[in-house]
Amino acid sequence: MFSRIKEDINSVFDRDPAARTSLEVLLNYPGLHAVWFHRVSHRLWRADWKLLARVCSTFSRWLTGIEIHPGATIGRRFFIDHGMGVVIGGTAEIGNDVTLYQGVTLGGTSWKAGKRHPTLEDNVVIGAGAQVLGPITIGKGGKVGSNSVVVKDLPANATAVGIPGRIIPDKKHTDESQQREEVAKKYGFDAYAVSTDNPDPVAKAIGRLLDHMHLMDDRVSLLCKEVNTLGGDICPKNLPELRVGEFIDDEKAAAERRENKVASFDPEI
Repeated sequence: MFSRIKEDINSVFDRDPAARTSLEVLLNYPGLHAVWFHRVSHRLWRADWKLLARVCSTFSRWLTGIEIHPGATIGRRFFIDHGMGVVIGGTAEIGNDVTLYQGVTLGGTSWKAGKRHPTLEDNVVIGAGAQVLGPITIGKGGKVGSNSVVVKDLPANATAVGIPGRIIPDKKHTDESQQREEVAKKYGFDAYAVSTDNPDPVAKAIGRLLDHMHLMDDRVSLLCKEVNTLGGDICPKNLPELRVGEFIDDEKAAAERRENKVASFDPEI
């Protein structure tokens, strides 16, 4: 028993940089307390002491703010960070080295008997406020983003975000986002935050503008080529680079001019 407690405490140091000493972890981490209470209630549940098991889990919920049904199966080095508001259903199965944050629900989607709750395989991480619902499986190493709602299986090492949860592509850059980065670089814009997966509406608008600029560049280049083929002489030079820094410098200079005007203004004139 003490070796398992020591293992649990060590797992906190691996996943929480705020942890300082073993005594601090032992006394101040409700996620650990909830797991330890669950081990007792789960043994009572399996021994068919169902009522006593539920009483134990209810006391744990009152003490820690974390509700774990005594029927849930939990592996080794399970860590609930912060913990308040976590709910784990009775048929949930959790593997080794799994991490949950506050507000997570491992819930069911029906009232039918049998397997109703999720299965989390080893090394899964579920972000704060996420809802993982139904008899689904989150594959080994899977991640669920904060406040996401996942109702379908998630493959191993995949990441799901959003409502409903959708899988983020494994590639760092899709063809479209790579194209946008190249166009942004050409015009001197910072391509940060114009990813196709970015939910920011301003970033999406900038991304569409870059798409439009790329299309217009292609059309103008093709037009120049055809005109030059017919004997014309247009577009002899490349477009000048447009850099955001130039606008920033101009704005600073304008602000200085306004300040100088205000400083030189004599109200007695």
